[in-house]
Amino acid sequence: MSVDRDIVRADALRWRPLRTKLAFLLPLLMASAPALADAETGEAPVTPANWSHAWSWEMGIVLPLVLSAVLYCLGHLRVLCRNRRNPAIRPWQALCFWLGWLSLVVALVSPLHELGEALFSAHMAQHEILMVVAAPLLALSRPMVSFLFALPLSWRKRIGRWTRSSTVRNTWRFVTGALVVWVLQAVTLWAWHIPALYQATLNNDGIHALQHTMFLVSALLFWYTLIYGRYGRLGYGMAFIYIFTTALYTSVLGAVMTLAQTAWYPIYNGRTAPWGLSPLQDQQLGGLIMWIPSGIVLVIAGLALFAGWISEAERRQSLSPLWQTTSSSLGPPAQATPGALHAD
Repeated sequence: MSVDRDIVRADALRWRPLRTKLAFLLPLLMASAPALADAETGEAPVTPANWSHAWSWEMGIVLPLVLSAVLYCLGHLRVLCRNRRNPAIRPWQALCFWLGWLSLVVALVSPLHELGEALFSAHMAQHEILMVVAAPLLALSRPMVSFLFALPLSWRKRIGRWTRSSTVRNTWRFVTGALVVWVLQAVTLWAWHIPALYQATLNNDGIHALQHTMFLVSALLFWYTLIYGRYGRLGYGMAFIYIFTTALYTSVLGAVMTLAQTAWYPIYNGRTAPWGLSPLQDQQLGGLIMWIPSGIVLVIAGLALFAGWISEAERRQSLSPLWQTTSSSLGPPAQATPGALHAD
Protein backbone atom coordinates (compact mmCIF):
# COMPACT_ATOMS: atom_id res chain seq x y z
CA MET A 1 0.00 0.00 0.00
CA SER A 2 2.86 2.39 0.75
CA VAL A 3 4.29 1.70 -2.69
CA ASP A 4 0.96 2.62 -4.27
CA ARG A 5 0.85 5.87 -2.30
CA ASP A 6 4.37 6.70 -3.48
CA ILE A 7 3.25 6.18 -7.06
CA VAL A 8 0.27 8.50 -6.58
CA ARG A 9 2.50 11.10 -4.96
CA ALA A 10 4.98 10.83 -7.83
CA ASP A 11 2.19 11.46 -10.33
CA ALA A 12 0.93 14.40 -8.31
CA LEU A 13 4.31 16.10 -7.90
CA ARG A 14 7.12 14.99 -10.23
CA TRP A 15 4.85 14.11 -13.15
CA ARG A 16 2.90 17.35 -12.96
CA PRO A 17 4.05 18.59 -16.42
CA LEU A 18 3.28 15.15 -17.89
CA ARG A 19 -0.42 15.41 -17.16
CA THR A 20 -0.98 18.26 -19.53
CA LYS A 21 1.63 17.24 -22.12
CA LEU A 22 0.04 13.91 -22.83
CA ALA A 23 -3.47 15.15 -22.13
CA PHE A 24 -3.25 16.77 -25.56
CA LEU A 25 -3.06 13.39 -27.30
CA LEU A 26 -6.70 12.39 -26.93
CA PRO A 27 -8.05 15.87 -27.71
CA LEU A 28 -5.82 15.77 -30.79
CA LEU A 29 -7.48 12.56 -31.89
CA MET A 30 -10.86 14.12 -31.29
CA ALA A 31 -9.93 17.21 -33.26
CA SER A 32 -8.69 15.05 -36.13
CA ALA A 33 -11.80 12.89 -36.10
CA PRO A 34 -13.78 15.08 -38.50
CA ALA A 35 -11.32 14.07 -41.23
CA LEU A 36 -12.67 10.55 -41.00
CA ALA A 37 -16.23 11.65 -40.57
CA ASP A 38 -16.09 13.98 -43.56
CA ALA A 39 -15.22 11.07 -45.83
CA GLU A 40 -18.83 11.19 -46.96
CA THR A 41 -18.00 13.83 -49.55
CA GLY A 42 -20.67 14.32 -52.12
CA GLU A 43 -23.53 14.50 -49.65
CA ALA A 44 -25.61 17.65 -49.81
CA PRO A 45 -25.37 20.01 -46.81
CA VAL A 46 -28.07 19.60 -44.20
CA THR A 47 -31.29 21.61 -44.49
CA PRO A 48 -33.78 22.92 -41.90
CA ALA A 49 -35.86 19.80 -42.56
CA ASN A 50 -33.22 17.23 -41.60
CA TRP A 51 -30.45 18.97 -39.63
CA SER A 52 -31.68 17.85 -36.18
CA HIS A 53 -31.15 14.21 -37.17
CA ALA A 54 -27.66 14.74 -38.59
CA TRP A 55 -25.71 13.29 -35.67
CA SER A 56 -22.16 12.20 -36.54
CA TRP A 57 -21.95 8.59 -35.39
CA GLU A 58 -18.90 7.79 -37.52
CA MET A 59 -16.25 5.75 -35.73
CA GLY A 60 -13.60 8.39 -36.39
CA ILE A 61 -15.46 10.69 -34.00
CA VAL A 62 -17.13 8.29 -31.58
CA LEU A 63 -14.19 5.95 -30.92
CA PRO A 64 -11.75 8.57 -29.53
CA LEU A 65 -14.51 10.03 -27.34
CA VAL A 66 -15.49 6.63 -25.97
CA LEU A 67 -11.85 5.64 -25.49
CA SER A 68 -11.09 8.79 -23.52
CA ALA A 69 -14.16 8.28 -21.32
CA VAL A 70 -13.27 4.64 -20.60
CA LEU A 71 -9.63 5.45 -19.83
CA TYR A 72 -10.60 8.31 -17.53
CA CYS A 73 -13.14 6.20 -15.61
CA LEU A 74 -10.74 3.28 -15.24
CA GLY A 75 -7.84 5.44 -14.13
CA HIS A 76 -9.98 7.51 -11.78
CA LEU A 77 -11.28 4.40 -10.04
CA ARG A 78 -7.75 3.06 -9.59
CA VAL A 79 -6.56 6.33 -8.10
CA LEU A 80 -9.49 6.39 -5.66
CA CYS A 81 -8.88 2.77 -4.63
CA ARG A 82 -5.25 3.56 -3.79
CA ASN A 83 -5.84 6.68 -1.74
CA ARG A 84 -9.41 7.69 -0.91
CA ARG A 85 -8.49 10.15 1.83
CA ASN A 86 -6.20 12.29 -0.32
CA PRO A 87 -6.89 11.44 -3.98
CA ALA A 88 -4.66 12.85 -6.69
CA ILE A 89 -7.80 13.85 -8.61
CA ARG A 90 -10.04 16.46 -6.99
CA PRO A 91 -13.83 16.31 -7.53
CA TRP A 92 -13.82 19.67 -9.31
CA GLN A 93 -11.16 18.40 -11.72
CA ALA A 94 -13.27 15.38 -12.59
CA LEU A 95 -16.25 17.68 -13.14
CA CYS A 96 -14.19 19.87 -15.47
CA PHE A 97 -13.11 16.83 -17.48
CA TRP A 98 -16.64 15.59 -18.02
CA LEU A 99 -17.93 19.05 -18.91
CA GLY A 100 -15.05 19.41 -21.39
CA TRP A 101 -15.77 15.93 -22.76
CA LEU A 102 -19.44 16.79 -23.24
CA SER A 103 -18.39 20.00 -25.00
CA LEU A 104 -16.40 17.93 -27.47
CA VAL A 105 -19.44 15.75 -28.03
CA VAL A 106 -21.52 18.83 -28.82
CA ALA A 107 -18.87 20.18 -31.20
CA LEU A 108 -18.00 16.94 -32.99
CA VAL A 109 -20.97 14.56 -32.67
CA SER A 110 -24.09 16.72 -32.45
CA PRO A 111 -25.80 18.13 -35.58
CA LEU A 112 -23.69 21.25 -35.13
CA HIS A 113 -20.83 19.46 -36.90
CA GLU A 114 -22.84 18.78 -40.06
CA LEU A 115 -24.50 22.19 -39.86
CA GLY A 116 -21.06 23.77 -40.22
CA GLU A 117 -20.98 22.51 -43.82
CA ALA A 118 -24.03 24.62 -44.63
CA LEU A 119 -23.55 27.69 -42.44
CA PHE A 120 -20.41 29.64 -41.67
CA SER A 121 -21.99 30.79 -38.40
CA ALA A 122 -22.47 27.18 -37.27
CA HIS A 123 -18.84 26.44 -38.12
CA MET A 124 -17.80 29.42 -35.98
CA ALA A 125 -19.94 28.15 -33.11
CA GLN A 126 -18.19 24.78 -33.38
CA HIS A 127 -14.77 26.45 -33.24
CA GLU A 128 -15.75 28.58 -30.26
CA ILE A 129 -16.89 25.51 -28.33
CA LEU A 130 -13.55 23.85 -29.02
CA MET A 131 -11.44 26.89 -28.10
CA VAL A 132 -13.24 28.71 -25.28
CA VAL A 133 -15.31 25.91 -23.69
CA ALA A 134 -13.69 22.49 -24.15
CA ALA A 135 -10.05 23.66 -24.09
CA PRO A 136 -10.14 25.56 -20.77
CA LEU A 137 -12.16 22.82 -19.09
CA LEU A 138 -9.72 20.12 -20.23
CA ALA A 139 -6.74 22.26 -19.20
CA LEU A 140 -8.25 22.78 -15.75
CA SER A 141 -9.01 19.07 -15.30
CA ARG A 142 -5.45 17.84 -15.96
CA PRO A 143 -6.75 14.37 -16.88
CA MET A 144 -3.38 12.66 -17.27
CA VAL A 145 -3.44 11.23 -13.75
CA SER A 146 -6.49 9.19 -14.73
CA PHE A 147 -5.17 8.36 -18.18
CA LEU A 148 -1.82 7.22 -16.75
CA PHE A 149 -3.37 4.99 -14.10
CA ALA A 150 -5.44 3.29 -16.78
CA LEU A 151 -2.12 2.02 -18.21
CA PRO A 152 0.09 -0.78 -16.87
CA LEU A 153 2.64 0.22 -14.24
CA SER A 154 5.59 -0.52 -16.52
CA TRP A 155 4.20 1.87 -19.14
CA ARG A 156 3.76 4.61 -16.55
CA LYS A 157 7.36 4.27 -15.46
CA ARG A 158 8.66 4.48 -19.03
CA ILE A 159 6.53 7.55 -19.75
CA GLY A 160 7.71 9.15 -16.53
CA ARG A 161 11.37 8.64 -17.42
CA TRP A 162 10.79 10.02 -20.91
CA THR A 163 9.07 13.19 -19.70
CA ARG A 164 11.80 13.86 -17.14
CA SER A 165 14.51 13.98 -19.81
CA SER A 166 16.13 17.36 -20.35
CA THR A 167 15.13 17.45 -24.03
CA VAL A 168 11.44 17.00 -23.29
CA ARG A 169 11.52 19.45 -20.39
CA ASN A 170 13.29 22.16 -22.40
CA THR A 171 11.00 21.67 -25.37
CA TRP A 172 7.92 21.87 -23.18
CA ARG A 173 9.28 24.94 -21.44
CA PHE A 174 9.73 26.66 -24.81
CA VAL A 175 6.36 25.60 -26.25
CA THR A 176 4.49 26.86 -23.17
CA GLY A 177 6.30 30.18 -23.06
CA ALA A 178 3.79 33.03 -22.87
CA LEU A 179 5.05 34.83 -25.98
CA VAL A 180 5.24 31.62 -28.04
CA VAL A 181 1.70 30.63 -27.10
CA TRP A 182 0.40 34.15 -27.70
CA VAL A 183 1.89 34.25 -31.21
CA LEU A 184 0.75 30.70 -32.00
CA GLN A 185 -2.82 31.47 -30.97
CA ALA A 186 -2.92 34.71 -32.97
CA VAL A 187 -1.39 33.24 -36.13
CA THR A 188 -3.63 30.15 -35.98
CA LEU A 189 -6.80 32.19 -35.52
CA TRP A 190 -6.12 34.75 -38.22
CA ALA A 191 -4.48 32.46 -40.79
CA TRP A 192 -7.30 29.92 -40.87
CA HIS A 193 -9.81 32.67 -41.65
CA ILE A 194 -7.97 33.71 -44.81
CA PRO A 195 -10.57 32.87 -47.51
CA ALA A 196 -8.32 30.53 -49.50
CA LEU A 197 -7.33 28.47 -46.43
CA TYR A 198 -10.77 28.45 -44.86
CA GLN A 199 -12.53 27.31 -48.05
CA ALA A 200 -9.92 24.59 -48.49
CA THR A 201 -11.14 23.03 -45.23
CA LEU A 202 -14.55 22.44 -46.77
CA ASN A 203 -13.06 20.80 -49.86
CA ASN A 204 -10.31 18.69 -48.29
CA ASP A 205 -10.76 16.37 -45.33
CA GLY A 206 -7.10 16.47 -44.29
CA ILE A 207 -6.97 20.25 -44.26
CA HIS A 208 -10.20 20.33 -42.28
CA ALA A 209 -8.72 17.98 -39.68
CA LEU A 210 -5.55 20.08 -39.51
CA GLN A 211 -7.60 23.23 -38.91
CA HIS A 212 -9.52 21.69 -36.00
CA THR A 213 -6.35 20.21 -34.56
CA MET A 214 -4.54 23.54 -34.62
CA PHE A 215 -7.49 25.37 -33.10
CA LEU A 216 -7.77 22.91 -30.23
CA VAL A 217 -4.04 22.52 -29.57
CA SER A 218 -3.35 26.25 -29.64
CA ALA A 219 -6.28 26.80 -27.27
CA LEU A 220 -5.08 24.06 -24.90
CA LEU A 221 -1.62 25.61 -24.82
CA PHE A 222 -3.11 29.05 -24.28
CA TRP A 223 -5.28 28.05 -21.32
CA TYR A 224 -2.60 25.84 -19.79
CA THR A 225 -0.06 28.68 -19.90
CA LEU A 226 -2.60 31.07 -18.43
CA ILE A 227 -3.78 28.75 -15.64
CA TYR A 228 -0.75 26.59 -14.79
CA GLY A 229 2.10 28.32 -16.58
CA ARG A 230 5.05 30.16 -15.09
CA TYR A 231 2.95 32.27 -12.76
CA GLY A 232 5.90 33.18 -10.59
CA ARG A 233 7.58 34.80 -13.60
CA LEU A 234 4.55 36.12 -15.44
CA GLY A 235 2.90 37.59 -12.39
CA TYR A 236 -0.72 38.70 -12.36
CA GLY A 237 0.10 41.90 -14.22
CA MET A 238 1.75 40.17 -17.18
CA ALA A 239 -0.95 37.48 -17.25
CA PHE A 240 -3.60 40.22 -17.41
CA ILE A 241 -1.81 41.84 -20.38
CA TYR A 242 -1.46 38.40 -21.98
CA ILE A 243 -5.18 37.70 -21.90
CA PHE A 244 -6.22 41.30 -22.65
CA THR A 245 -4.22 41.38 -25.89
CA THR A 246 -5.60 37.96 -26.84
CA ALA A 247 -9.14 39.24 -26.32
CA LEU A 248 -8.23 42.26 -28.41
CA TYR A 249 -7.05 40.46 -31.55
CA THR A 250 -9.89 37.92 -31.26
CA SER A 251 -12.49 40.68 -31.01
CA VAL A 252 -10.94 42.62 -33.87
CA LEU A 253 -11.25 39.62 -36.20
CA GLY A 254 -14.85 39.05 -35.15
CA ALA A 255 -15.67 42.74 -35.59
CA VAL A 256 -14.08 42.88 -39.06
CA MET A 257 -16.20 39.91 -40.14
CA THR A 258 -19.34 41.42 -38.66
CA LEU A 259 -18.89 44.85 -40.24
CA ALA A 260 -17.71 43.58 -43.65
CA GLN A 261 -19.83 44.63 -46.61
CA THR A 262 -18.86 41.70 -48.84
CA ALA A 263 -18.88 37.96 -48.22
CA TRP A 264 -15.42 36.48 -47.76
CA TYR A 265 -16.32 32.86 -48.50
CA PRO A 266 -18.07 32.26 -51.85
CA ILE A 267 -18.18 28.53 -51.10
CA TYR A 268 -21.30 29.17 -49.02
CA ASN A 269 -23.19 30.59 -52.03
CA GLY A 270 -26.34 28.52 -52.38
CA ARG A 271 -25.83 26.74 -49.04
CA THR A 272 -27.29 29.44 -46.81
CA ALA A 273 -30.45 30.14 -48.85
CA PRO A 274 -32.52 27.30 -47.29
CA TRP A 275 -31.84 28.92 -43.90
CA GLY A 276 -33.12 32.32 -44.98
CA LEU A 277 -29.68 33.90 -44.90
CA SER A 278 -27.42 35.36 -47.52
CA PRO A 279 -23.70 34.42 -47.36
CA LEU A 280 -22.96 37.94 -46.08
CA GLN A 281 -25.59 37.73 -43.33
CA ASP A 282 -24.29 34.30 -42.36
CA GLN A 283 -20.75 35.67 -42.19
CA GLN A 284 -21.84 38.62 -40.06
CA LEU A 285 -23.61 36.26 -37.67
CA GLY A 286 -20.46 34.13 -37.47
CA GLY A 287 -18.41 37.23 -36.73
CA LEU A 288 -20.75 38.08 -33.86
CA ILE A 289 -20.38 34.55 -32.49
CA MET A 290 -16.61 34.95 -32.50
CA TRP A 291 -16.75 38.51 -31.17
CA ILE A 292 -19.23 38.26 -28.30
CA PRO A 293 -19.00 34.81 -26.59
CA SER A 294 -15.21 34.48 -26.76
CA GLY A 295 -14.86 38.12 -25.73
CA ILE A 296 -17.04 37.52 -22.68
CA VAL A 297 -15.03 34.45 -21.61
CA LEU A 298 -11.71 36.26 -22.03
CA VAL A 299 -12.96 39.39 -20.25
CA ILE A 300 -14.17 37.30 -17.30
CA ALA A 301 -10.78 35.57 -17.12
CA GLY A 302 -9.05 38.96 -17.38
CA LEU A 303 -11.19 40.45 -14.59
CA ALA A 304 -10.40 37.45 -12.39
CA LEU A 305 -6.70 37.99 -13.00
CA PHE A 306 -7.04 41.69 -12.31
CA ALA A 307 -8.83 40.95 -9.02
CA GLY A 308 -6.08 38.50 -8.13
CA TRP A 309 -3.50 41.16 -8.97
CA ILE A 310 -5.13 43.64 -6.57
CA SER A 311 -5.53 40.98 -3.88
CA GLU A 312 -1.88 39.97 -4.20
CA ALA A 313 -0.76 43.59 -3.86
CA GLU A 314 -2.87 44.00 -0.72
CA ARG A 315 -1.52 40.75 0.72
CA ARG A 316 2.07 41.80 0.19
CA GLN A 317 1.40 45.15 1.79
CA SER A 318 -0.17 43.48 4.82
CA LEU A 319 2.90 41.22 5.17
CA SER A 320 5.36 44.13 5.41
CA PRO A 321 8.07 43.69 8.09
CA LEU A 322 6.74 43.95 11.63
CA TRP A 323 9.56 46.20 12.74
CA GLN A 324 8.25 48.98 10.46
CA THR A 325 4.92 48.95 12.28
CA THR A 326 6.61 48.76 15.65
CA SER A 327 9.04 51.59 14.96
CA SER A 328 6.29 53.85 13.67
CA SER A 329 4.22 53.25 16.83
CA LEU A 330 7.20 54.22 19.04
CA GLY A 331 7.58 57.59 17.38
CA PRO A 332 10.68 59.01 15.68
CA PRO A 333 13.90 57.14 16.45
CA ALA A 334 16.27 58.60 19.02
CA GLN A 335 19.45 60.26 17.86
CA ALA A 336 22.10 57.58 17.62
CA THR A 337 25.43 58.09 19.33
CA PRO A 338 28.67 56.24 18.66
CA GLY A 339 28.39 54.55 22.03
CA ALA A 340 24.86 53.41 21.38
CA LEU A 341 26.06 51.32 18.44
CA HIS A 342 28.00 49.13 20.86
CA ALA A 343 25.63 49.22 23.78
CA ASP A 344 25.28 45.46 23.78
